Amino acid sequence: MTTRSLPDTAHDITEEELSSVHDLTTWEPLLRLMLRDNAGRLATPGGYVAGKVGRGSWSVPVARPAFQLGRAALVSDMQDEWDAVAAVRDVLEEEGVDEVSFVMESPAPGAVRVHFIDLGPAVESGVAQHIGALLLVEGAVPEPWRRLPDPSPDAVPAPTADPALLGRTLRERLPDAIGATGDEIAATESRLGITLPEELKALYRVVRARWEDLGEDYGAATRMTKAVGCELLALDEVYVADNASRPAPWKYGSMDAVETRSGAAVQGLVGSPGWIVFGDTGGGDRIAVDLTPGPGGHLGQVIVMSHEENIGAGLVADSLTDLVLDRRAEDGRGAGTRPGKPAVAWVNRSSIPSVEAAAHPGLEALSIGVWEDDPVSLEPLFGLPRLRTLTAYPGVLADPLEIARLGGLEFLDLTPEDWRVLLDADAVPRGLLAAAIEVHGERNPLEIAELADEILALWDRPPITRTVIEADLG
Repeated sequence: MTTRSLPDTAHDITEEELSSVHDLTTWEPLLRLMLRDNAGRLATPGGYVAGKVGRGSWSVPVARPAFQLGRAALVSDMQDEWDAVAAVRDVLEEEGVDEVSFVMESPAPGAVRVHFIDLGPAVESGVAQHIGALLLVEGAVPEPWRRLPDPSPDAVPAPTADPALLGRTLRERLPDAIGATGDEIAATESRLGITLPEELKALYRVVRARWEDLGEDYGAATRMTKAVGCELLALDEVYVADNASRPAPWKYGSMDAVETRSGAAVQGLVGSPGWIVFGDTGGGDRIAVDLTPGPGGHLGQVIVMSHEENIGAGLVADSLTDLVLDRRAEDGRGAGTRPGKPAVAWVNRSSIPSVEAAAHPGLEALSIGVWEDDPVSLEPLFGLPRLRTLTAYPGVLADPLEIARLGGLEFLDLTPEDWRVLLDADAVPRGLLAAAIEVHGERNPLEIAELADEILALWDRPPITRTVIEADLG
């Protein structure tokens, strides 16, 4: 029998109605491996195993053999797992599905019941768990992603900016390069909706950096990188690094804050309509020309955005000419943070020692983590004008109902037990834009999905759906 279970209804469906992503034939090899390797666990009352398969990665509860010391692991070391997962990944690719999460039970020897969890449009995929943030308001993003740069009407190019010198230098270094035409530069400006700065236009007039222009010659690409000072994007690939170009999950983005210290060269933003990306470090960090500098910066300075950070950028050079001539900016002139108490605070046994010590009018985000003393009160947070994020580990809150007095919250990350207290008291803050369920230790994802649906229902958001297939694998 194959059934599909929805949050409030369940009905039998035919094999033709069932997506091939949930087809028994697709999953049977992997189900057999998991049943074999988890027989004892599945036989216990309430026993289950859970996992996730995506087009690019997977995590499944299958035992792997001890790898041979002294050599790299090989596919052949785990061939059964590899082949079983590949069957699922092939279907995901065909169906255009990024990933699928599941919980498997064994109600009788040889029998399996598999619950496929479809997060739907209102739930982010989790990183360390199946269910990520719940998007309570359509299109909502964390506060830093709503911030635009402060105006910088007095900003001027650095004295070193010299488009003519830049062009001559690159022509000497790259005499055979093919440059962009005026029409090609104009087309890029039209696509971006922005006028390119003169130094950037001077660069692309010498070399437009198309791979076919290099004759698919890696040596030529290396010489171009050395000549410019970074891996140059083709003119057709230049883009504006606005906020939307640098997405982050709510769970992490909500714990960021926009801060720019006095005199900083770069504004501490997620992105900017004035950050024009034209290169890469070769390690995934993007290089951009900055047309919205900080109070101590120059119009057209060169900045780098780390792929390991959600927010901010570092200063590379005061001008594009300086980058080409290898004249780098002094250290310590990036965005930095404002002096005084931090806008984002972590209270735990090894960081800030108390909620009282973290509280101040500029506090925007607070995480209460591993705590060995008595549970804490949130009273020091009452009335703070900018507090928008609160996360709390298990057992740290003396009274979760105090959360109702934090009127400005837009993101709340609590344990299932604390959410239960708020839900039962009808005290969930209705100003939230997103929420998350803090899971520590092992919790059945189906239990978390049910709780998530309760929270989503308060905002009339699409629920998480569960598709169930059952089979006797004998």
